[in-house]
Amino acid sequence: MNLIIQTATELNLRKESVSEILKMADEGATVPFMARYRKERTGNLDEVQIRDILECAEKIRELDKRKQTILKTIESQGKLSDELKKQIEGIQDATVLEDLYLPYKPRKKTRGMTAREKGLQPLADLIRKNTPLEKINHSDWFGGDGQVDSWEGALKGASDILADEINENRAVRDALRQLFQNSSKFQSTLIKGKDQQGQKFRDYFEWNEDSDRIPSHRILAMYRGMNEGVLRVKIKPDEDQALNRLKRSCGLDASRWHHFVEEASQDAYKRLLSPSLETETRKSLKERADIEAIRIFSENLKELLMDAPLGQKTMLAVDPGLRSGCKIVCLDAQGTLLHHDVIYPLVPFNKTSEAETVITKLVEKYHIESVATGNGTGGRDILSFCRKLDCLQNIPVIMVSESGASVYSASDTAREEFPDQDVTVRGAVSIGRRLMDPLAELVKIDPCAIGVGQYQHDVDQKSLKTALDVVVVNCVNAVGVELNTASRQLLSYVSGLNKKSATAIVAHREVNGPFKNRKELLKVKGIGAKAFEQASGFLRIRNGENPLDNTGIHPERYALVARFALDLGIKLSDMIHAPDELKRLTLNDYISEGCGSETIKDIVNELRQPGRDPRESFSVFEYAEGVETPEDLVEEMVLPGIVTNVTAFGAFVDIGVHQDGLVHISELADRFVKDSSEIVKVGQKVQARVLAVDLNRKRISLSMKGMNG
Repeated sequence: MNLIIQTATELNLRKESVSEILKMADEGATVPFMARYRKERTGNLDEVQIRDILECAEKIRELDKRKQTILKTIESQGKLSDELKKQIEGIQDATVLEDLYLPYKPRKKTRGMTAREKGLQPLADLIRKNTPLEKINHSDWFGGDGQVDSWEGALKGASDILADEINENRAVRDALRQLFQNSSKFQSTLIKGKDQQGQKFRDYFEWNEDSDRIPSHRILAMYRGMNEGVLRVKIKPDEDQALNRLKRSCGLDASRWHHFVEEASQDAYKRLLSPSLETETRKSLKERADIEAIRIFSENLKELLMDAPLGQKTMLAVDPGLRSGCKIVCLDAQGTLLHHDVIYPLVPFNKTSEAETVITKLVEKYHIESVATGNGTGGRDILSFCRKLDCLQNIPVIMVSESGASVYSASDTAREEFPDQDVTVRGAVSIGRRLMDPLAELVKIDPCAIGVGQYQHDVDQKSLKTALDVVVVNCVNAVGVELNTASRQLLSYVSGLNKKSATAIVAHREVNGPFKNRKELLKVKGIGAKAFEQASGFLRIRNGENPLDNTGIHPERYALVARFALDLGIKLSDMIHAPDELKRLTLNDYISEGCGSETIKDIVNELRQPGRDPRESFSVFEYAEGVETPEDLVEEMVLPGIVTNVTAFGAFVDIGVHQDGLVHISELADRFVKDSSEIVKVGQKVQARVLAVDLNRKRISLSMKGMNG
């Protein structure tokens, strides 16, 4: 119950919703399933809110585990009082917990510990209590059997003890932590002798910025420079301000020992507190930068995965190449490889008539309905060549991003799909399939290889993978998966399924043929009732025995839909093909426990648009004619383009010259823009004006001000 209350309080959500979600998660329910098919139990929370609940609850559980570890450690030291135990159990913040634990935490021997072993703790206590110097017998603290050989040595040991105590003081650490977080400077300088090696970091050879305002991309850039041994990074507040705050918060009343305590405080700050809090701040800034970078990466990936599909068309796909020729493949409407060949229409061979003959024969033989060309080297040339061919005048020729295609072509997945083909054939197949269905093809590639986002190799890789997997899962389940044609990789992202069960489904399909209905899924080895419950609503069967199997309606609601048809006095198939009939229903009559108005509303929407794809309809994009290389660009030229990447500092746009241009965040709109994603999305078609072209540095600067509505 405490877990539920804490989670609900932290997220400002209803306890009932939190309780139900945690209960369902413990029972094996997935986030997409809960969000889509258990709206009454979740309180109609979306996937983001449900994941927030699960993540928050997990953090609370981890904090509780940490508390138990700390309690056992302190108890083993014989220092756990009832008051301390109560204090630890009541803490809700991990940082506060670690501050409280610091005096008891096993660690390397400090100078203060050494001084205590020499019996100098009582002297430090006397100084802290502001005891007059004349009331302290100097000779009591050195000589004899002791390990201190002078009064000065005794004072030095007492100072080390006070420094330790100041460092372990929760009020001091909290006050200074706020200063480090809110008022420190993020400074970057060049390490001597590294100027030639680190030219890519030259903007940061001398950099000074408020750490609480520095954007994520600059943090990650300078951290990369630091990790590569080019930059030295410091994150510190003003030292005088820090020392003043330390004095106010440490609570030492030692007016008779003013200079002594001041020196101990300075020592505590410089030797202990500052390095510790700088490390902590460095870590928190990295975490903040990671969160922002991963957010941008996730949003970009979502837009890319949800890009409009051309659909099932017989396809001729071309992977452009100059010296090695252009690899061409023919695919059927399901993406099956039918034929492959090589043509040489580009420089240095220029065998255009020969290439035209090959393509003309293939278009006729395989009844080609669309052509996909990669956007790699020679991409604009092959696009132009294809569009001029007589045999392709009534067939769309569309340029497709090759980003990640080479990664796929050399992957285990590609080798499994095409064991007898080389990487060039596999790459061309991937280009064609991407045009048919970006989602189905891109799930086969590591998202980090797709080329969207910023500094993906610098952020925490585990967090990045987790976040991107969530994006893929959300997209796959939002669109739905055709059970009889989906790849093992695509099926593995369906709610309730995994790599093992997806492999079993494909194997069952190969042996027994297409699934006729969703219930046949239960015949697959390893698919039990729970997996069927979680997965079936997200799987589609076109032209199956039951028309509801091609909708997002869960099988558990088929009986309810049958009631709709019965009450309307029509056949189920007629109801699906005549959605206006649904207007005659009084939907409130069908509300019951566990099936409320939201669920019924979803069912009706599915019946009105059975098999609806939530992705936008496909539209052909055209680059500007005659602008194919950076040399063709002229300042103030306005060109159509496609957004290929969105970052914290702006957006990259492909204007068809094989070199993306950058629209800096300040050039995205006529108003101030805080977040690039407010204005643009990956895959968005835009108009951009050329500001500048630097051929030597291969940089194109663009502006979108005054354009795009």
